[in-house]
Amino acid sequence: MDRIEKLKEFLKASPTDSFLQHALALEYIKLGNDEEAKQLFGEILNREPGYIGSYYHLGKLLERNKNEEGAVKVYEKGMEEARKAGDNHAFGELRGALEELIF
Repeated sequence: MDRIEKLKEFLKASPTDSFLQHALALEYIKLGNDEEAKQLFGEILNREPGYIGSYYHLGKLLERNKNEEGAVKVYEKGMEEARKAGDNHAFGELRGALEELIF
């Protein structure tokens, strides 16, 4: 059984597990299935806005798909959530991604 199938099996038991959904989204990205990944990241962040790691990956996905405006919004929202959580490392990564995009 491949990773995607294993993650889907785990999600049957815990359909709203953000960690599992995030892992599945990353697997979809590896396969070039950005739409499925985007949907999963959206579900995670709508349900759990403090799941900070998903902002970076969603922003990069949007950049790859030429949606710079969407990526900027995602990075900014992620920075806001990272600041709330006191996660300076994530804040710095998101700020770096944002600066790289707009400068």
